[in-house]
Parts: sequence; structure tokens; C-alpha cells
Amino acid sequence: MAGGLLLSGAVAALLTTALPAQHTPASGVFDNPPPDKIVIDVATVNGSGCPEGTAAVAVSPDNTAFTVTYSNYLAQAGGNSDPTAFRRNCQLNLIVHVPQGFTYAIASADYRGFLSLQPGASATQKASYYFQGSPTTVPKSHPFSAPFNDNWEATDSTDWAQLVWAPCGVLRNFNINTELRVNAGTQNPDKVSFMTMDSTDGSISTVYHMAWKECPAT
Repeated sequence: MAGGLLLSGAVAALLTTALPAQHTPASGVFDNPPPDKIVIDVATVNGSGCPEGTAAVAVSPDNTAFTVTYSNYLAQAGGNSDPTAFRRNCQLNLIVHVPQGFTYAIASADYRGFLSLQPGASATQKASYYFQGSPTTVPKSHPFSAPFNDNWEATDSTDWAQLVWAPCGVLRNFNINTELRVNAGTQNPDKVSFMTMDSTDGSISTVYHMAWKECPAT
């Protein structure tokens, strides 16, 4: 099935804002997003953590962030767990349409979910971000150790000087590859430990915060 059909109507998010664009003259970096619309189309969704129809993307009303919502992102180990269930991943291939004359970068990403670790168990959340045709970035990792039985949160932040900007004037797909991994350990291998980016009482959202700047004049 084509990737555009995976999200059952949620493949594109289109919202507008009337905020004026303000910038720092020395750097060209904008404090506010451009006043025109942005559109995010989901080209493909692949991975064991995001089966068909279990992920959706939406853009914030002020164009400063977009949110990915998961409903079946679960890794587990121990007990009678499937031997392959200890690792789950999801790769989103996004087409981001931005107003002419602007470019964007992902300044930070906020992840959250629920984590239950038996004594001796551990877990890791990883994510990497890259534009089509560019080298894959080094994954950013957040380790967790037992005891843990609560909601978890993790944030990836990038300094302004190290932001990777989308090429100006060229449409390049943006890739986000996330991973959950659980290690049952040896202390209580018969008991299940698990990590989710979803929830039984409502889907968990992952928020990506966007930075904006003006492209050089051509």
C-alpha cells in the first residue's frame, strides 16, 4: 500500500498563522515562523513500532512544531515475550513544504511514554534525523535502568550553531528514525519489562520543535 494511505486521511496537515516574522539581523535566524502555511505530507511509515494505521502527523497552529502520535509502539522482553519484541523502531519519511525563501531545522524533539522495568532490566530510546541525500546523523540515546514503573520523558536538543538546515530551494524528504529497546537482564528473566510510546487511555504524542531562518537571496 502506498505510504500516503497509511495514515487514513492524516497524511497531510495544513495550518496557517498570521504571526509576523521577526529575525536577528546578524544570523538571519527567525524567532517566529514565517507567516505563510506549511504542509507536511507523510511519504512512508515503516517499522515494527508503527504498523499500518497506528501513526499520525499534525502541524501546530503557529507553525513552530509538528506532532507524531503513536498508538501501538511497544517493546518488551522477558517472560513469554516474542524474542524479537525487545526492539521496535519506526522510520517516518516526511515531505515538508515550507514558504518560499525560508528553510527549517529540527531544534528539539520531546518524547514520552510509559516504562516498566523489573529489577536488573534496562531500556533505551534512540532517535536520528537526516535529510534525503545527507549522511545519517549519530543517534541520540536516552538510557533507563530499573527500578522504573512510571511515565518517561526524553528530549533531544541541538545548539543553534549545530542545527542541520534543509537545503534552500530544494525539496528534500526529512527522515526521523526512532527506536525503543528493552533488555530483560538476568535477575528476573521470567518477568516482563516493557517500554511504550503509546497509552491505553489515549495516544502518546512526540513533538518536534522547528527552527526557521531566511534563505540567502538568489
